[in-house]
Amino acid sequence: MINICFVLGTRPEIIKLSPLIKLCKKKKLKISIIHTGQHFKFNMEGQFFKDLRVKPNYFLNINTKKNYNKNFLNKAVNKLVKLYKLINPDYIINQGDTNSVLASALAYKKIKNKIQSKLVHVEAGIRSFDKKMPEEINRITADKLSDILFAPTQIAKKNLINEKIDKNKIYIVGNTISDTIKNNKNLIKKIRNLKKYFFLTLHRPETVDKAHRFKKIVKTLIKVSKFLNIKIIFPIHPRTEKKIAKLKIKNYENLIIIRPCSYFKSLSLQKNSKLILTDSGGIQEEACILNRPCVTIRKNTERPETLLIKSNILVGYKSKNIKKGILNMIKTKKKWSNPYGKSVSKKILKILIKKNEK
Repeated sequence: MINICFVLGTRPEIIKLSPLIKLCKKKKLKISIIHTGQHFKFNMEGQFFKDLRVKPNYFLNINTKKNYNKNFLNKAVNKLVKLYKLINPDYIINQGDTNSVLASALAYKKIKNKIQSKLVHVEAGIRSFDKKMPEEINRITADKLSDILFAPTQIAKKNLINEKIDKNKIYIVGNTISDTIKNNKNLIKKIRNLKKYFFLTLHRPETVDKAHRFKKIVKTLIKVSKFLNIKIIFPIHPRTEKKIAKLKIKNYENLIIIRPCSYFKSLSLQKNSKLILTDSGGIQEEACILNRPCVTIRKNTERPETLLIKSNILVGYKSKNIKKGILNMIKTKKKWSNPYGKSVSKKILKILIKKNEK
């Protein structure tokens, strides 16, 4: 029987690995789930575990308030090395570009000659080509250290080949977010008490950590919402909440700030919105799959597929570009196809089972 170990530490990993974890359970495979503790608050990760019916077997419980990135990484690597020795799985599966992914890959590098495992990277090859982003370094490192790379699209595969990664390690399978949304479509509800609104998320350091920039973005969105006579629903990320309190904006008017919501409430709000505004990579994908136009408040994206099919537009941080992007995208015709495939988890598991039989 195949022994699979999943390593995760953030909401996107829980969301995107959940359909593959459920499929493994359905096939009665032996699985272990390690939560690194990179992020954990019940109203965020805890609620997502509950919603997606995923329960970790091991929780690293790393608490690092000082020098967070360095201390988290060192502690996580050491604890993961011990767990990999204990579990000795056939496959260690990582997803995405978080510090948990980096820690898992580095732990595997330390111990790969002492265990039978192969390192698997789901969502391999996505690139923003901006090495100022910590996630970009995490992606590149994880891809170089992985034995099996599941790329979501042809573009991602091309990125990997351009980095001299052996093409025999790469499989184009799509993105598991397609499975998550399809498998739970009955939980995406109609929002009855809101008729017309935009959906907003902002959390990235380059968006919210520079007070002048963040204030300008928020004021621009308020101004546009007044001009269009439309409300903006803003489920606020904890780090964003701390930043927005310091802006001292007197009147948020049409900008309605709400507490972080469950994953399915978030999908429901997105699905029923007229437009999605975000700086999140994952929400660019979700907007595309849910057939909602998206305006991305960033200068680059690791989801170029959404730009090619015109479900998404990059506007940067300047007020005039944000306004222009919103006015253009609310007129867009929603006729694109999902570039992220379907039955992705089945494709991944089929490949892993076949490789394990050799």
